[in-house]
Parts: sequence; structure tokens; C-alpha cells
Amino acid sequence: MNLTTTIDEKSAKAPGPFPNGHPSVLKRKVGVLLVNLGTPDGTDKKSMWRYLREFLSDPRVIEMPKVLWYPILYGIVLNTRPKKSGENYKKIWNTERDESPLRTYTRAQAEKLSEALRDLPDVVVDWGMRYGSPSTESAVNKLIAQGCDRIVMFPLYPQFSATTTATASDQLFRALMKIRAMPSVRTVPAYYDEPVYIEALARSIEQHLASLDFEPEMILASYHGIPKPYFERGDPYHCHCVKTTRLLRERLGMSDKKLMTTFQSRFGAQEWLQPYTDKTVERLAKEGVKSIAIVNPGFSSDCIETLEEIAGENAEIFHHAGGKNFSHIPCLNDSAEGMAVIEAITRRELMGWV
Repeated sequence: MNLTTTIDEKSAKAPGPFPNGHPSVLKRKVGVLLVNLGTPDGTDKKSMWRYLREFLSDPRVIEMPKVLWYPILYGIVLNTRPKKSGENYKKIWNTERDESPLRTYTRAQAEKLSEALRDLPDVVVDWGMRYGSPSTESAVNKLIAQGCDRIVMFPLYPQFSATTTATASDQLFRALMKIRAMPSVRTVPAYYDEPVYIEALARSIEQHLASLDFEPEMILASYHGIPKPYFERGDPYHCHCVKTTRLLRERLGMSDKKLMTTFQSRFGAQEWLQPYTDKTVERLAKEGVKSIAIVNPGFSSDCIETLEEIAGENAEIFHHAGGKNFSHIPCLNDSAEGMAVIEAITRRELMGWV
């Protein structure tokens, strides 16, 4: 005798009927939460101080005992850096929306992903920041208020680092610790070697190079750096970056003499991952290289580090050292190529829930 009983899936998940007086229950939904690094609310000193305090107080970012770091942070850094950082943000600020480009692009990515997933009516998309606003906690609360009892958190960092991906997860779970009816959660893994990501990067590079009136002699794949001791303690970030560049070379048919890995945005006196982007740019120019381009595969969206540091500061360094042609290749942002990556990975991570 066949004792297997077939249960209609929709009936098994049906929430009712409820007893009289039972509070209304929202239809169960799945939330998708895009999370990026963060942004100040303005370029003024107060906004920059608030943002930098939150960012630089994160023990994942600064792995130094508070008793040693906080006197430096509050005594020196937060008294000098906010003004300088504010001036740099002013150079790239989205004045039309009065916000940073990172916030503009992250919002656009969420809106376009929501539209792309319109065939999944029980999926709700929102976005938040690890530092600054909108906060991860506020985004989680919005999803829960819409009936989401499951959440897929998508950290928009292609390569994993404890300083980025891990701290985004930390912040998500801090928010969940305050919720009694806590939703189930999945976190999207790093996608540094995903074929859809490599293809999107390659196409964006090819399209940009085709638009130039010069051919770069060298292309730098510049990633945000981390202190070398973090790597020595086991952070896989360096390995992920190197693999992304290698896969890009293979896809583009370039050698390591044409496309090389460098690291930018170092902070403090300790050694960071090398080679440094700014030093490499200067060296190449002094060696007679006249034309270069820089791409930022570690950033899902253009931000202060790509628009001001690379397209601004490094262009000046190159020209000052004797270089002639410099071009910054935009990040994937909310382009068709960039959205193809986010959508493909999101749909995969939603499997079994929708």
C-alpha cells in the first residue's frame, strides 16, 4: 500500500482560519535587501564627523584596541579629517538630489531590481547602508512591515573582506537582535569569480575603450586596499581581487603587462596591500607610459574613492609625472550590465523561497 500523502503546498502554507479577534496577518513575502558601504548625509563638517565616527569606530575596519585607537580617533582624526573629506565630497556631490553618488546609484539599483523581479509578486526589494542612512536597521524594519518573514541580504561587494561584507552582516544581525519575530535570513556570498560578473566587467571595459580617442598602454584594475596584517590574519580579499583580475585578463585576451592589479585608499602609517595605485600611476608616467585607464572592479557603484580619488587625484598624479592620456572606466552602477549581475545572483539566491 502506498502510504505517501500528497499535500497541496498552498494549503500547507495557509495561515488561517484565525479565531475571532485575532490580529490581521500580512501575506508572507520575501525581502531582498541591497546593502552598500555608506555615505554622509551632507558635505558639512557635522555630517562628515558623524559619518566618519561611525565608520572608523567599527572594529572590523580598525582592528586596534579601543584604548589605543579612540584617543587617536577623537583627538586627531575627527578633528582634522571631516573638513578635508567634506571638500572632497563636494567635488563629486549629486547637487540635483543633494546626496552622494553612492546613494543615488544604490537607490537606482534597488528600483531597477524591483522592476526586473516584477514576475515575482511576493518579493519586495529595498536598500540600506552599513554606515549612515538609510540604515540597515530601518530597511529591515520596512521589509518586515510589508510582511517579509524571509530576507535575502545582498552585500554589494564583489570580493569578500571582513572590513566590508562581514561588517554588513554584523549590522544586519544587530538589527535582527532587536526583533522578537525574527525573519529567516540568507546572505549572498561574494561574487568575484561569477561568470555573469566577469562578463559584465569585460563588456563595460570594451565599451569604454571603444569610446576613447586613444588606446591605453596599460589598464589598472584598482581595488580598495586593506592593511597587510588583515590579509596575513586570513582575510581572503587579496586572493579574490587577484582572481577577478586574472579572469578579466582571460576574458579580454590581455596579458599581465596590459592589465594589472593595484590597491588604493590606504589610511594610516601601516603597510597596506601592494602595489599601491597612486605610486604605480606615478611610476608608469615617469617610465614613459603616456596613456592609461583605470577600472575599479571592487566597487559596485561609483563613489568618493572612484570619482574623486581615481578620476580626480590619480589623473592629476599621472599628468604631473609626464603622462598624457588618462581615463577612468565607470563602475557597473545601475547599467544594463551591472543590473544583469545583481538580478542573476538575486534570482539564484531566492531559489527555494519563491
